[in-house]
Amino acid sequence: MSIVAIGCNHRSTPLAKLERMTVAPADMGKVISGLGEADHLSEVVVLSTCNRIEVYAFAERFHGGYQDVREFLARHAGLAPEDVADHLYAHHDAEAVRHLFEVAAGLDSAVVGEHEILGQIRDAWERAREEGTVGSSLGGLFRHAVETGKRARSETSIGRGIASVSQAAVALADNRIGGLAGSTVLVIGAGDMAEGTVKSLAKAGAGDVLVANRTWERAVALADACAGVPVPLAELSAALERVDVLVTTTGAQDLILEAADVDGLVDQRESPLVIVDIAVPRDVDPTARQIAGITLLDMDDIGAFIDEGLDSRNSEVESVRAIVDGEVSRYQSMVSAREVAPLIAELRGSADAIRVVELERYAAKLAALDPAEREAVVALTKGIVNTLLHEPTVRLKDAAGRARGDRLAESLRDLFDL
Repeated sequence: MSIVAIGCNHRSTPLAKLERMTVAPADMGKVISGLGEADHLSEVVVLSTCNRIEVYAFAERFHGGYQDVREFLARHAGLAPEDVADHLYAHHDAEAVRHLFEVAAGLDSAVVGEHEILGQIRDAWERAREEGTVGSSLGGLFRHAVETGKRARSETSIGRGIASVSQAAVALADNRIGGLAGSTVLVIGAGDMAEGTVKSLAKAGAGDVLVANRTWERAVALADACAGVPVPLAELSAALERVDVLVTTTGAQDLILEAADVDGLVDQRESPLVIVDIAVPRDVDPTARQIAGITLLDMDDIGAFIDEGLDSRNSEVESVRAIVDGEVSRYQSMVSAREVAPLIAELRGSADAIRVVELERYAAKLAALDPAEREAVVALTKGIVNTLLHEPTVRLKDAAGRARGDRLAESLRDLFDL
């Protein structure tokens, strides 16, 4: 049984395919339960964000588990399995653990050190618990990942500056319009990304912040939190005629602005409009970038913008990697001890029972010994047992959690009838 991490992200997959493979919150229960019923998978957690879709699971056989995930993601995205396989990466055992810990630490994000991913990992873990697809093993792994992510941010400066996609979106908009101070910005959405966006807009000195959302109550709540103005979706076109920047952050599976909708705005406006679409799947028809008077930016543009400013964080990356390395070793040691402890205890118990039986068999011959001599004999037998079992115990602990450890454990059970 191996831990596997199989998925794709903003580096391995074009945005057009990645947005098809991401899982909407409303579909997450069905996806988790479907993967949990796969032939080769158990204890499944699905992490789906604007930058990645990843499946963490225990697989009876790695290749079987990989096929289960590939075929499931292909069906979900409406793609051929080979089209998905071209973009999937796969890790198992220690490398799967390392990958999750690096994700939690922000090393694998579009924005290095981003803090939003840590909450998304917690949410993915909790959702899997609700669906009954995670037990103590995968639960322990995700708990350790969250601890690693916290350490990375508290012990290094990896999370300072631009530390989220929403912050990067605001910084990019600020860069494109020559400063957000006093500008009017419309944010569509009311989730975590939208909340992060309005907070960043406040820090950037934006003037009026408008908030639109499918659920009116959530739009009102977010607008109140940032001293903004809620806007009904029915009045979206009118609002778009007067804003300087539009930021879209929804979890909708379909476009909320077609190219024709955007084209119709141009004649109604007195100045160009900057649109930053940080939703995956995208909220705005990508062909709208061809319309004069419209600057449309998406996650690809966010990534390029972030890459230009990475130097300030590169010095922290090695420090975070050192934390991840240490936590991977600590996790493996904990798992190894937990996995082999019952077998080692059973082996030693069986050996000690044989020792006691043999002492009782020779009790009559040992009766002539004085108490001190009998204790010496007992100590000698214990020493022999401990010496004989020392090397098998050490080797079993060292190999635990890997295929070799499974083979050694099986051999011990067969050889000693455990």
